[in-house]
Amino acid sequence: MSSTATHSLTYLRPSGLDRSGGRDLLGLQTSGGRTPGGDVANPTFFQGFLKDPAVAAAGLLAVADVAAARYYDPRRTGSGLLDPVVTGNGDRLRFESFSACCGVHARLDVLDSGLDGEIGHGTTNVDVNTPLRDALNGVTAGDPLHLTVGPQELAVATLGDRVVEKKVPLPDRWLRGFAETQVIAAGFELRAEVSAAEAVRFLRSLPRSGGNAARGGQWVAAAGGRLRLTSRPAAGTVCLPGPQRLAALHRVLRQADSLRLYGPPAAPGSGLLASAWEIGLPGTRLTLTLSPETGRGFSGEGTVLNALADAETESDAELLSVLLAWDPRIDLGLLAAQSGLAVERVRSALTRLGVDGRIGYDLAEAAHYHRELPYATGRVERHNPRLKAARELVAAGAVRLEPGEMADVVSGSFVHRVRLAANGAFQCTCDWWAGTGGGRGPCRHALAVRIARNGATAAL
Repeated sequence: MSSTATHSLTYLRPSGLDRSGGRDLLGLQTSGGRTPGGDVANPTFFQGFLKDPAVAAAGLLAVADVAAARYYDPRRTGSGLLDPVVTGNGDRLRFESFSACCGVHARLDVLDSGLDGEIGHGTTNVDVNTPLRDALNGVTAGDPLHLTVGPQELAVATLGDRVVEKKVPLPDRWLRGFAETQVIAAGFELRAEVSAAEAVRFLRSLPRSGGNAARGGQWVAAAGGRLRLTSRPAAGTVCLPGPQRLAALHRVLRQADSLRLYGPPAAPGSGLLASAWEIGLPGTRLTLTLSPETGRGFSGEGTVLNALADAETESDAELLSVLLAWDPRIDLGLLAAQSGLAVERVRSALTRLGVDGRIGYDLAEAAHYHRELPYATGRVERHNPRLKAARELVAAGAVRLEPGEMADVVSGSFVHRVRLAANGAFQCTCDWWAGTGGGRGPCRHALAVRIARNGATAAL
């Protein structure tokens, strides 16, 4: 199975920064996208002014830096200039990308307070080419910069010689990464917040190259408004696996007003964990989310599998998809009331929608948000081979449920013992479970037992 698909991005002209008419005009060209009115060839999501052009330019470059980087093995070439995804949520523009190794997710949120103009709704790719990057590097503080996200003044141009078509090797890993990061980030909490001065001091003290020490796992503790590195996890610490993966934050340090650290609960003896690093900027936020290891992309984390194994999740997701309205903040309680579903079923259904890239998670808002990636849907089994294998085991009658919390799963010449642990997760005797301890989602045998138990319960 190929890990990439060729996706055609057609732009009416290259994105560019025009400084010839007495004011700076930044035109970010869009490809085929999805809007409240359906699919549009080249949608327009914004026309207006950036109130702090230097901040927005640096943030956009940071997102592009991540898309072009391969942090695990920088000696290999990256995926080129893959075009970021942009979403208009009515009150902000969100630009997102993944690194070539899929271990870093970048998102730039340009908020309503940083924009002067009407913000539309929809999701598409936006052209970020090499000449545009060079031009953005020269943007400095000064008069507001006019921004268009979408085609502009098409009537005065002859389009025949301006159409730009990119045949982009779109990694399936990006799409799987979108699904996994929204589930992982939803389990984070704010662990520390420090001033801009401390952010500059700490981030500049970190290594920016990927040597062996930089690839290992370190931990960050906060005390007295300062951050310090420590070799061992403890309550309140945040994991920093591969500090060189924060290099893109240096783009915006001069304009930063704060640094916030997010992560899951840590304790003595904790294994490596994912984390998120958010730089606060005037009218803007830049967030980098790091996978637990530099050689471990988000695409294989398996956090979506349990939700996908529940029988009612697909129909619940179809119901919720009708209720979503490009919300910048999804209220789970309101969505539960509107749908008649319990909140936990809403969470599972959102996870299912996230597999097609339709749901993200904003740590600063502590809420999911709606987007619609302009790619084909229906990738659940293709992107989750463990789920497909589990369903095949169930269909073959390989699962033998026993009274209580135990089950046997016949797989080839082996019989694997699966039991339900006190935390509600299934544990297995297979090699996958022994190697990961459940840290990368359930194995196919545990998933098969979950599916079989759900089916047995539904039959009662």
